[in-house]
Parts: sequence; C-alpha cells; structure tokens
Amino acid sequence: MTFSQVYKDSAWKQSPLMQRVASLLEPKTGAELQRMAQESQALTRRNFGRTMRMFAPLYVSNECVNNCQYCGFSRDNPIFRVTLTVDQVVREARHLADQGFRNILLVAGEHPRFVSEGYLEECLEAIREFVPTIGIEVGPMETPEYELMVRAGCEGLVVYQETYVRDVYAKMHTAGPKKDFDWRLDCPERGYAAGFRRIGLGALFGLADWREEALALAGHLEHLYKHCWKASFTVAFPRLRPAAGGFQPMTGFTDAQLLQTMCAFRIAFPEVGMVMSTRESAKLRDALAPLGVTVMSAGSHTEPGGYTGQGKDDLHLTVKGRRVELERRSSCDQAEGQFGIADLRSPDEVSKALMAQGLDPVWKDWDASILQEESLVEVG
Repeated sequence: MTFSQVYKDSAWKQSPLMQRVASLLEPKTGAELQRMAQESQALTRRNFGRTMRMFAPLYVSNECVNNCQYCGFSRDNPIFRVTLTVDQVVREARHLADQGFRNILLVAGEHPRFVSEGYLEECLEAIREFVPTIGIEVGPMETPEYELMVRAGCEGLVVYQETYVRDVYAKMHTAGPKKDFDWRLDCPERGYAAGFRRIGLGALFGLADWREEALALAGHLEHLYKHCWKASFTVAFPRLRPAAGGFQPMTGFTDAQLLQTMCAFRIAFPEVGMVMSTRESAKLRDALAPLGVTVMSAGSHTEPGGYTGQGKDDLHLTVKGRRVELERRSSCDQAEGQFGIADLRSPDEVSKALMAQGLDPVWKDWDASILQEESLVEVG
C-alpha cells in the first residue's frame, strides 16, 4: 500500500514509533527541552560524527502553472519570470563549483510549456561531469519520467508535501496539478521505484498546527523506511518566509518549537538526515547546527540566475500561460525569488562558522565511480 492509502485513516498513528513521536512533541518545560537537545546532539555525533554536508539550490525556472497562495512563483503573481538555457544553468553551476559546492539541487516551478520535455535531462547531463551529487526539486512526475532523470545523472529527489492537512492543502492550492493531494503524497515512492538514492521530505510550517504536521511527516517517514529501505532520507522543517503575494503564516512555529521538532525527529529517527536552509537566520542556524542538523545550504539564491545574473536579458511576464514581453527594462530588473533569504552569509563565512563550533563542512561525499567499483567487485 502507498502512503496515501495508509494515510486515509488514523491507524498509522498507533505504531509504537508514532506514539513515541507524539510524546516527544507534547508541551515541554525548559529543562525537558534541554535534555532533548542534549540527547539529540549525542545521537547526531554517534551517527554522523561532526560532518555537515553542504549544498546549494540552483533555480533554473520560476515559471509555474500552480496557484499556491504562499509561494512567490504562484502563477497569478505578476512577477518577472525566466527559464534559464542549459548553457546558463552550466554557468550558474560552475560558479557554485568554484565556491566549493559538489552537491547541487536543481529547482524549478511546474510549467510543462517552459520546463519542457528533455530540458531537465539536458541540464543534468551538462553539469554531472563536475557536480557529482545532483538532486531535483520540481513538479511531481510518473516513475518512467523519474527514471530518465536518474539515467541523466540525478541521484536525489526532494518533494515537500507542504501541508499534510487535507482541507488546508485544498485551500492553499486552488489551481494546477498540485491540487492533487494524494498524487503529491505518493511522489517519494514513485521516485524510489525509479532508482533515486536519496529522498527528501518536509512540511512547510506556518500553514497548519505544527504538531499535527510534524506527526504526519514522521508517519510518512516511518512508512518510507519500511517500504523504500534501500534509499537514505532527509527531513526539513522550513518555515514560511516573505514572498511575492504577501501571504502571511496562518499558524505560529517558534524557534523553541522548531528545536523541539528537530530533536524529536533525531531521537525517533537517529539516522535520518536533517536539512536547514538559509530561510533561517544566521544566529539560529549557528545555534541549531550542533544539535541535529546534518545538511546545510549557504550563500543561496532562490531566483533563476541569482548567482551570476544569467537570464536577465530574457525576463518576461506570463499571463494565462502565455509569455508577455516587458514594456520597459532597467539594469536592476531580475527574476523573482521563491522566498526571502534570512542568512545572507557567503559559503566561506558559513563554513568558518561551522568549523568554529568543531563541525566539519563536507563539500563532496559521493562520486559515480563508486557504483562502477561496486560493479567490478560483483563481477570479480
């Protein structure tokens, strides 16, 4: 059974692990939260040492057919849009490689007319020679489409459910293929069937009650551990950030609640990777880094061409799926980002901050030759 089938009733909440997670998410005193943080840190050191995997998002397009009330890329937002050419994606990727990154996440809005058939594969094939670890965060696909991505050099899939509360999900997604809750919920399993080695899950905190979201995310993760056990997993707890459209969070999710959620997942899932992006402030990221985080971005941009200015000569509006040229341009025009960044430090500054805490930034931890070596051993 897929998780969308399991999720239709509450039986999944009765597993011993889910009851454990629920107890960890209950209100805690300051002393209890401190003990959770200490246990989380000890488990992280035991399972991950002092390593911190570094990655960068590379936005290739901000075109989108979906109406998502909270997202800067939402199709009805009158923003400057662009889809980078493959050569422009290569220039952005080489800039990130020059900064040290060997783990890049390609991100795009969902628009089949602009992010058309074959485009993502071309991007992957163009950068895989100098970027050994590539992931994608794009619109959900069928398994055969994901197989094309894997063959083109992609080994990671990130797909956040946004909210696990069905009625809230329906209110937030008013048009486009993203309206289909179950289709999105089963996306990680289709990706696993296609051969992705790493799968990232998450919920967008600020849309519904944080404890309900966290428990559902944990249930999803437990299901995948049971049925997709050959893959490794990461979880993320992104909080709503300012974006085009001016959407405001519907619920609160304080720093203390974020810490509690992070520690609860580390205690319940000692080997899951935990991602913290530049959505959060430098001060908070520095404080949480030793307590359970294992993957961090740095120096991020959430607009296409944000690192090197690629695509500025092709900015346009999109109205009802059609490209509309700008009447006037200025030197400061740029594509709109998906959301605002809080930690504005450079990759080098973030790296130095991590090392000052005794952590070890890891820029590369995978190479395709590993699979070739494994094949030679099997043949031998």
